[in-house]
Amino acid sequence: MIEDEPKVARALRAGLERAGYEVVPAGTGEEGFFLASSQAVDLVLLDLMLPGRDGLQVLEALRGRGLRTPVLILTARDAVEDRVAGLDLGADDYLVKPFAFPELLARIRARLRSGRPDETLRLALVDLDMDLVTRRVTRSGQLLDLTAREFALLEYLLRHRGQVISREMLASDVWKETARATPLDNVIDVNIARLRKKVDQGFAVKLIHTVRGVGFVAREGRA
Repeated sequence: MIEDEPKVARALRAGLERAGYEVVPAGTGEEGFFLASSQAVDLVLLDLMLPGRDGLQVLEALRGRGLRTPVLILTARDAVEDRVAGLDLGADDYLVKPFAFPELLARIRARLRSGRPDETLRLALVDLDMDLVTRRVTRSGQLLDLTAREFALLEYLLRHRGQVISREMLASDVWKETARATPLDNVIDVNIARLRKKVDQGFAVKLIHTVRGVGFVAREGRA
């Protein structure tokens, strides 16, 4: 999310995180370009009126590098020529401020569906189904109410189904903690316990298992 207005940025981030998305904020065009071009992101929310390098320059530079990441422009500029310029430079969608937040979420879902044709958008294990676009998780058709952290944990386990995942892997890849004085073992164990309760409680077939002294694994099995 490349947005220089602090109040708008805070509101957008809070709403997106409530919807289950992980948000990486940037307050300038230069910072946003660096983040979007140096790490894997699913979508870029781009304001046009930015200090230093403006949004159109950021977009042009991203596309010039061959990055196909979906870009959704959010701006107060509603002139036709501005919209045409953005779309011609490679933007995937354009939303004029002020906008209704549910519309933004709908457009994000649409961009993610069309912008990742080569990636798996749904993960499944036995009767557990995870939709990565709508961020809905069901088991035997029953909707599971997961926090953003629990969703990320489950996604990671399902992407590595059948593979034992260590706490160190979860700390690095899910918590993004690579240099920490004290380990995250207790935090990880608490979150795994909560996730397991939501996923497995009431079902004979258990899907999340602890491998003592090693880590965790998502696979079919009985208690």
